[in-house]
Amino acid sequence: MASKVLIVYYSWSGHTATLAKYLQQATDADLLALRVPEQTFSSDMYDTSGRAKHQVASGNLPHLTTVIPDLTGYETILVGGPVWSAAPSTPVLSFLKQVQGSRAVFRPFYTDAGTPGAYEQAFKQAAGQLQVKQEFGMAGDNVAQKKAEISARLTTL
Repeated sequence: MASKVLIVYYSWSGHTATLAKYLQQATDADLLALRVPEQTFSSDMYDTSGRAKHQVASGNLPHLTTVIPDLTGYETILVGGPVWSAAPSTPVLSFLKQVQGSRAVFRPFYTDAGTPGAYEQAFKQAAGQLQVKQEFGMAGDNVAQKKAEISARLTTL
């Protein structure tokens, strides 16, 4: 691979982690899992959705326990997470807020249980001044069925 790539992801249920690890194996990119303190979210999807909506409305995004490395060596950063209410998960929003000023190209990917809605538009808005290119790839909950589609998109890195 010609450019240095980092894959950053938040996974609530494990689907995004599966996709991120698949991408890492296929590209030999570096991998960084975003973590939040225990009790930040519930194991209940509806409760988690409510908490995330409150975080967005209040501007009080969750604290990331993950130490964000120096990003200056990366040309491309794939940022993935679940779709929550047609938008990026709040840990992904926290990450984007923390890395303002990076000169890398950011490309979102996501997992969803239904429809992504306006995910890409919401990602671009949250990215602020970051350079965002078209979403990299996506998958429904069944990541295994989408691997061929994702593999085809790897050529765009």
